Amino acid sequence: MIPNQWYAILESDEIKPGKVIGVTRLGEKMVAWRNARGELSLMSDLCPHRGVALSAGKLQGECIQCPFHGFEFDASGKCTLIPANGRGAEIPKAMQAKAYVVREAHGLVYLWWGEPRESYPPLPFFEAIDDGMVYATLRDPWATHYSRAIENQLDVVHLPFVHRTTIGRGNRTLVNGPLVRVEHFFPEDSLLNIWVYNEVDSGQKPKRASELPEPARHPFLQFRFPNVWHNWIADDTRVFVAFAPIDEENTLMYLRFYHRVAIPVLRQITGCFGSLGNLVIERQDKPIVETQRPKASRLDVGEKLIPGDGPIITYRKIRQALQSA
Repeated sequence: MIPNQWYAILESDEIKPGKVIGVTRLGEKMVAWRNARGELSLMSDLCPHRGVALSAGKLQGECIQCPFHGFEFDASGKCTLIPANGRGAEIPKAMQAKAYVVREAHGLVYLWWGEPRESYPPLPFFEAIDDGMVYATLRDPWATHYSRAIENQLDVVHLPFVHRTTIGRGNRTLVNGPLVRVEHFFPEDSLLNIWVYNEVDSGQKPKRASELPEPARHPFLQFRFPNVWHNWIADDTRVFVAFAPIDEENTLMYLRFYHRVAIPVLRQITGCFGSLGNLVIERQDKPIVETQRPKASRLDVGEKLIPGDGPIITYRKIRQALQSA
């Protein structure tokens, strides 16, 4: 994983007030809940007393109660009650559960993967997706590392083959460029902008990225580290993906179809058809990406890349630099 980053790991509506849920993210088992005011808490799903899953417990006021011996822990992971010792007993400081730093925005739950600090960088999202847009979400687990799922969304070479019946129609197998620009690169906010210039192969020589004209439109694709992606289909239509890492071999894909239809019934119909389109396309990718070995990608994974893989090469270089920072 890339340290000191905000990872989008859940959607806010997955955590209901008064309910406790257990999830696995970034290779760790976690428990999430909301208090009566709707405030979110996220902790390690492990009671420090005897190793029981706290997600099997229940809420007691502002705290989560372990189902085994009734120990209670607040949002900071501090133990507030050991019933066997009596309510007036002093509680050992060592009886501390691990709590995570979380924030909510854009209907997403973000986890800070790093040491707590006094101030944090902005949450990763895309300015081009404004508050006037609504969305419908498709959630789908992929049996692959999140880096492979990300690279698939940056891969412009596979379109006429994997997606020959959908977004790859037209047999545009020849790849010019593509043009990849790193808008800014620093450890806590790195953004890739990608322009795609695929065309039908009529015997012409592909153009290098340096030979392509200055873009006259917004990027086709955007990726913001560590794990969110944006397909700028049209001004009123977008696809967004959060690649939530489950563990080294599994990723939960949150695919959103954004649009501007505001009328309730039409909004639902538009969202339904958009999500159906996302499902068809991602199900063309999924069985192929899941065959890739090794499961996780890296800069020196041993693959023989070509110029059309430019976005993937740039992604790997930046990811390695951020991991080493």
